[in-house]
Amino acid sequence: MKILFFSAKPYDRTFFDLHNERYGFELEYLETHLGPHIVEAVQGQTAVCVFVNDKVNADVIAVLAAKGVKIIALRCAGFNNVDLEAARQQGIRVCRVPEYSPQAVAEHTVAMLLTLNRKTHKAYNRVREQNFSLNGLMGFNVYGKTVGVIGTGKIGAAFCKIMKGFGCRVIAYDIAMNADLQALGIEYQDLETVLSNSDIISLHCPLNEHTHHLINARTLQQMKQGVMLINTSRGGLINTPDVIHALKNKHVAHFGIDVYEQEEKLFFKDLSESIIEDDTIQRLMSFPNVLVTAHQGFFTDEALSEIAQVTLTSIDALGKGTEPVNKSVILV
Repeated sequence: MKILFFSAKPYDRTFFDLHNERYGFELEYLETHLGPHIVEAVQGQTAVCVFVNDKVNADVIAVLAAKGVKIIALRCAGFNNVDLEAARQQGIRVCRVPEYSPQAVAEHTVAMLLTLNRKTHKAYNRVREQNFSLNGLMGFNVYGKTVGVIGTGKIGAAFCKIMKGFGCRVIAYDIAMNADLQALGIEYQDLETVLSNSDIISLHCPLNEHTHHLINARTLQQMKQGVMLINTSRGGLINTPDVIHALKNKHVAHFGIDVYEQEEKLFFKDLSESIIEDDTIQRLMSFPNVLVTAHQGFFTDEALSEIAQVTLTSIDALGKGTEPVNKSVILV
């Protein structure tokens, strides 16, 4: 079986080549993302493997089907970038990695929280310049604060447990309550209550028609003055211009994102010698109380190993006409 990878980076090649020793698939890697501009590059592959910023719309899927592609494998959990109905109509199976080391993203969320609070990134740069002053580095005790978690799937649940260990009061909103979390003392409340009572808010919900721009001018106004807001889930959960306004009027005191709504033009690329034309991200990064990381929450050895294993196992099963045992298939 031949598999063509899009948006492939050197680390993708490393982990997939390693775990492909078990299967012996023919793997080809393209660094460019999948979209109408490149879909003609597919030639004789049974499967394509895509990532979060690939655009697998109906037009792309029609070309894939015409070229004999039978499987679209997402090496990620989210699938909002794939037209599932178009895939169904074309008879293409779609699989994903439903969960992979949820601790990886949860721990990165905590890293962003602590960095924003204690300003360790600024302290590091200061000390390297032999500036040992503490002015401007004041933080607050996380212990005893109320942390609001929106979305308590695998990642959100892992984050809840970590913050409970910090001695925080953890309140959560989700359409489905997790009894195990409730047993640990996590309190489920309605969304408005979570927004209005939290000192720190972390987003861990999927992106869909109900959650698109969940954070907007109205919901921001429901939050406490001086709230910390962190998003390591999907960029489209946040209306960025509205957050910029809330940062300017100091309603939001700390803002951390590992995802960005227009990230496909920026993230996973070295643009250090380029002029970035996205004025929104440039304005965002101009704030001293904003921390941006480039979608690295998943980027651990354990997570990449699991992504490669689950993806190849699913493709192998689907290629043999059987169903994967890891619940990775989206379209049945």
